[in-house]
Parts: sequence; structure tokens; C-alpha cells
Amino acid sequence: MKRESNLCRARESNYSQPAAACVNIRGLEIERSARVRINHQAAPTAGRTSIMDDSFSGKVMLVTGATSGIGRSVAKRFAENSARVAALGRNPSALTEVENEIKDAGGEPLVIAADVSNETEMRSAVERIIKTFGRLDVLVNAAGHISTGSIEDTTLAAWDAMMNVNLRAVFYLMQLVSPYLAETKGNIVNVSSVTGQRSFPGVLAYCVSKAGVDQLTRCAALELAPKGVRVNAVNPGVVVTEIHKRGGMSQENYEKFLEHSKTTHPIGRVGQPREIAELILYLASEKAAWITGATYSIDGGRALTCAR
Repeated sequence: MKRESNLCRARESNYSQPAAACVNIRGLEIERSARVRINHQAAPTAGRTSIMDDSFSGKVMLVTGATSGIGRSVAKRFAENSARVAALGRNPSALTEVENEIKDAGGEPLVIAADVSNETEMRSAVERIIKTFGRLDVLVNAAGHISTGSIEDTTLAAWDAMMNVNLRAVFYLMQLVSPYLAETKGNIVNVSSVTGQRSFPGVLAYCVSKAGVDQLTRCAALELAPKGVRVNAVNPGVVVTEIHKRGGMSQENYEKFLEHSKTTHPIGRVGQPREIAELILYLASEKAAWITGATYSIDGGRALTCAR
């Protein structure tokens, strides 16, 4: 039997119009059509095409850690897809900037100044979101804290600080919003870390907290699946954010750390916040409707290597 050589052909040149794709399997032609809108953005490291997802339009997203790094990029990406974004962070001036970014990107903002480790503030934040928007569709736990320390010198205060922000707050906010997500058949995406999957020296409490996030993600996914709520996590490698400097690393040492990280990530560079945001956007979307309990490595291959 003569096999077709041309397996797939795009039939529309205008990306704002429906595009059809044809696949020949043993002579049987199957046509698939999809409406896609392509938005060309300047990528952090190279040219990239961003797919805009209309399914987020009008939906309500809660993003913690929204004033910087991954959380800020996630908030903006949701806004670019016409979502209503509740951006939570501790820095009022940064929240004002984020509010303007969400508006400029096409979203509807609600900025909330709050500390994720404060139970009262978290309850008030969720109540405010429901009162303002009447629903919640997605929770992204992106707030995080890191400081150095080994089994020999990590203080209880440092241990508690990382557990409170990185794990306890994630658990509590998931618990608070799960009834609302059950109503909308929504989902949760937790920002974990490669350190949740691999052990690294000198950041003991951080590693343990992120390993806890991974297991929390899996357990919650099982428990919430019957209610139609999905729970997933992303596990980034080194990403250019402010977390290390806020944890006490000097600018000089941070630059050295980023340079060294080029050698520890097989792909040869560190990540950018928007790259992590793209994966979170996908996991939060209807395209990932059959994915739950997953912890996705997005780390330039870092989890494949030995600690160095």
C-alpha cells in the first residue's frame, strides 16, 4: 500500500481563524479543527509563541506571591487570557504595580495585601474574593521562602518560617478554597521545587518543605478528585526571582550562584518566571482536564543530575 507522505497540512494562514489539521493513518484521513489565537511575545531567552486560551475568560484566579517572580508572571498570564485575578502579596506598592499590569494585560484585578502564614488574613482574603467575584476557579500557591541551613545549624525559627510559608500556608489555603473549587470544578497548582524531588545540601528545611508540598499535592488530588477538583504541582529548578536575596543572599553571591547554576542545569541556563507561568497556565486550563496528582519537573534537566 502506498503510504501518504504528506501527513499534516495547515489550511489557514491567519492564526486568528480556525485551523484544520489532517492526519492520514493507513489511508484514513482524520480532520481536526481548532480555533487558536497566537500572541507573539518577547521571550526571556529566545523567540516564543504564546497561545491565548479563551477558556479563562471571566474565571477567577487566586495567585499568592503575586508581587514578584513566578507568582507575578502567573498573574499577568492569566490576565492576558481575560481572567479575573485576585493577586495576593505583602508589598502594597508592588501590589499597585501588579494591579496596573493586570489591567493593562486585559484582566480584572483584585489586589489583597496579606501574609499567607496568617490564618486570619487568609480567611479574610478568601471571603473578600468570594464577595467580590462570587466564585473561585483556580488557586495558584506561588508564595515561598528560603534560607540556608544544614541539619547541624538550622534554627527552629528558620525551620518554622519555611514550613509556615512553604507548606502550612499551602495546606490551609487549599483547605479554605476547596469548597468553592468544588462548585466550579476548578483546580489548584502548587509551586514546588526540584528540591522537593532531590536532596541538596545546605537548604535542609526548604527541601523538606517542598517535598511536603509534593506529597500534599498527591494526597489532595486523590481526595478532591471525586468532587471534580484537580490538584497539580510544578517543580522548577533555579529561576531568576527575588527569593534567594530575600532569604539573605547578597547580590554579588546571587550573581555567582546564577552563573554556577548554568553548569548544574544540563540545558545550560537558569529559568525565567514566565517559562514556569506557561506550564502553570496549561495545568490550570481545560487542556489539562485529565491531569491530576502530577508533579511536573521544569528545571532544565536539574533533577536528572547529582548535587553539585
